[in-house]
Amino acid sequence: MRTDSRLSRVLHALLHMEHADEPMTSEAIAEMLRTNPVVVRRLLAGLREGGYVQSEKGHGGGWVLSVALDEITLLDVYRHAGEPALFSDLVSEDDPQCLVEQAVNAHLSATVREAEKALLAKFAKVTVGDLAREIRRKGRSMHS
Repeated sequence: MRTDSRLSRVLHALLHMEHADEPMTSEAIAEMLRTNPVVVRRLLAGLREGGYVQSEKGHGGGWVLSVALDEITLLDVYRHAGEPALFSDLVSEDDPQCLVEQAVNAHLSATVREAEKALLAKFAKVTVGDLAREIRRKGRSMHS
């Protein structure tokens, strides 16, 4: 299963937007994330629909935050990034009639659902502002 980095990329972009002196173009964000500007526009479209960012076209345009980072939880970002898979698929469908496979799949599926529920509850308690403060703390300690 391919890794889905949408959540990480969106958070990365939001945290850089906070420090940008001017709107960040899709091209500038794409270069930073080592991806294509079209991917950036798709990544940020959900957050724009949620009212967390806005974009302006034309000269001097780009992406800017619409709200403070403390008003955006990781759960908000996750949901507006399209709810990417949090875990790889652990079950197999090699022989659906096999009782062993059924038992293993049932247990693994239930465990993954519990883990996802716990992770999403944690996401709801953490804001992007919390991440920004953590970055600032680490930056200060590196320069001390």
